[in-house]
Amino acid sequence: MADESQPRPRRWGVVAASAALAASVIAAGVFGVSWASAANSDSTSFATERDNALEAGRQGVVNFHTLDYRDVQRGLDLWVESSTGPLRDEVQRGRQANAERIQQAKTVTEGKVLDAALTELDERAGKAMMIAVVEFTATPEGQQPAVKRTRYQVELTRDGDRWKLSNLGAVAVG
Repeated sequence: MADESQPRPRRWGVVAASAALAASVIAAGVFGVSWASAANSDSTSFATERDNALEAGRQGVVNFHTLDYRDVQRGLDLWVESSTGPLRDEVQRGRQANAERIQQAKTVTEGKVLDAALTELDERAGKAMMIAVVEFTATPEGQQPAVKRTRYQVELTRDGDRWKLSNLGAVAVG
């Protein structure tokens, strides 16, 4: 005969622990699937492409505003490397005239993008639009530097796996 004076083990504790374990396994599965889905989603790909275009646009604008008359060909090479399409054609057509003008001016310029943002991105077409606020410092030989800020609208075109400037124009202020 069983001794009734001994308390029976509580099954509720076992049931509660089992339920908590089951809930944890289900939650881990749901969050794992969500994480894997987010890591491979189109939105992640789009965000990466947006960041790549923005960074290339920023660097391209800096390249177009940074020149040293003592090594003008290097600066113009950066213009060519940073551009595509009509802008690149324009740079190549005017390369000799630009080199002469820059060397005669004996000026060093340095550009810095203060702020920039993509206003459009068509990933499939490989086109993007960017606006940027650029500060550049021009230092003519033997003179004090002059600082100027300008806003630009920039068109970017994907060239292979790289984004490059295809148009660069100042935006009127006021």
